[in-house]
Amino acid sequence: MKDPRFSRLAELLVNHSTETKPGEKVLIEAFDIPTDFTIELIKTIAAAGGEPIVSTYHQPVLRALYSAATESQMKTIGAIEGARMEAVQCYIGIRGSNNITEMSDVPREKLSLFEKYWWNPVHSEVRVKKTKWVVVRWPSPSMAQAAGMSTEAFEDFYFQVCAGVDYKKMAAAQEPLKERMDRTDRVHITGPGTDLSFSKKGIATVGCSGERNVPDGEMFTCPIRDSVNGVLQYNCETLYRGTVFSNVRLVFKDGKIIEATADSETPKLNDILDADEGARYIGEWSLAFNPYILKPMKDILFDEKIAGSFHFTPGQAYEEADNGNRSQIHWDMVCIQRPEYGGGEIRFDGELIRKDGLFVLPELHQLNPDQLK
Repeated sequence: MKDPRFSRLAELLVNHSTETKPGEKVLIEAFDIPTDFTIELIKTIAAAGGEPIVSTYHQPVLRALYSAATESQMKTIGAIEGARMEAVQCYIGIRGSNNITEMSDVPREKLSLFEKYWWNPVHSEVRVKKTKWVVVRWPSPSMAQAAGMSTEAFEDFYFQVCAGVDYKKMAAAQEPLKERMDRTDRVHITGPGTDLSFSKKGIATVGCSGERNVPDGEMFTCPIRDSVNGVLQYNCETLYRGTVFSNVRLVFKDGKIIEATADSETPKLNDILDADEGARYIGEWSLAFNPYILKPMKDILFDEKIAGSFHFTPGQAYEEADNGNRSQIHWDMVCIQRPEYGGGEIRFDGELIRKDGLFVLPELHQLNPDQLK
């Protein structure tokens, strides 16, 4: 018997996120997800008049491939994958994993080859810039464990936060925030261990309501590259390249991260930030407001949407909100400012905008959880 939740999610991805039109080619990349959902996606794309193209992947196989990486090999795969991505108009990536730390023991230099010659040319340069794309995690026992939930409860939570949100209502509620951020110059963020300031003058602001990520609920922009000064203490664990980092603390001077520490992985943290020059500068800043996501679960597509949080991202800037920073990494790290996480304030040009995770201006109240639910 077909799970009706599969149909609702497939409809969202095909008809809302990618807005698939007749004749458009849609690449599905399925990583360790149920065959039934891949089939449902194929049927939904075909019903919209699109032409589905499918590739399936398994994380243990990818681990072996990355571990064996050579520059020549990654260039060849990147060229093949890039040509295929150039040939499609839409992309749907469904990413599951039975072990969130599957890549933790792949050597850093091997992952760097993958990122430099496969991931960046194919995804950063082609998929992000030239297709209508959406990326979705798939619920698994591994994710449920990271979230501290039973598998069944997590699946119910997953489909609620992904396909149970009124994204049209969210999009309308974002407009006053976008207008306010567009005319903002100076941003000042304070909280436990955090006193950070920067300028975003002249850099675009982009609202997200189910078009590129599911689940969704954020407004992102970017600081002027050399304007960031101060210290930022993140309070969410962050999973990157298969390793979990806790209590990451970054110190900035004129845009550059001059000091980076974590509870137990400081050397590996700095290795990643030394990947290239742009890795120690910020490529994105975003405010999040998905009303159903309230705690971190070591999965960035969920954690970066936590209500009352923001993320501040070392590495590559997005073309839509570009400060010119270029890097092979893009590492979203999250800080929650709700009272149970220590609170905090965000000010635009000296005006208090959000306090303890809640927007305080009347025109922004509709983005608070009690209004979006």
